[in-house]
Amino acid sequence: MHYTLCDMFSDLTQNAIEAGSSIITVEMIMTDTTISVSIRDNGKGMTGEQLARATDPFYTDGIKHPGRKVGLGIPFLIQTAETTGGSWNIRSDRGNGADIPSGTAVDCSFDLTNIDTPPVGDVAGYFRHILSFDGRYELIISGTFPGTSFTVKRSEVLDALGLAEQGSFTDAGSLKLLGMYLESLLEAYYG
Repeated sequence: MHYTLCDMFSDLTQNAIEAGSSIITVEMIMTDTTISVSIRDNGKGMTGEQLARATDPFYTDGIKHPGRKVGLGIPFLIQTAETTGGSWNIRSDRGNGADIPSGTAVDCSFDLTNIDTPPVGDVAGYFRHILSFDGRYELIISGTFPGTSFTVKRSEVLDALGLAEQGSFTDAGSLKLLGMYLESLLEAYYG
């Protein structure tokens, strides 16, 4: 279950990483009344039929979670957006290996003034979580918030921490430094 919007965004970003993407971009724009998030990847993409089925809460391919009979990430996104005056859009293409690239794009926005909109949650924690998923991929996060904006590249942070060769955040110390860095970027927002 998603208790915050950041929980939902984390699930969607994890889907992008697990789709075999080498590049994922996450853009978050927040105002006093709205939050908009775009998650784009160059992963394997989905066919039109798979994309249509992904919006069905009673469908799962059984690969990500063997034995599970439901897939709720995208249906929760849709339900939350539609019941709170927000919006959503998902596009995906399997590509053809030459002219048409594969990948998926998820765009959503939420009205933060709607009483039924879940709390945003821990934005710095969300960014730290998605940056620390295991694997070799580039993740580019762009954030625009009241009082601040920034761009973070996973490869640059790994390099700065001396972890580029390993390709992942491997210990509690590096995760703590990553969290402190992200919180400093959001200091103007958190006030």
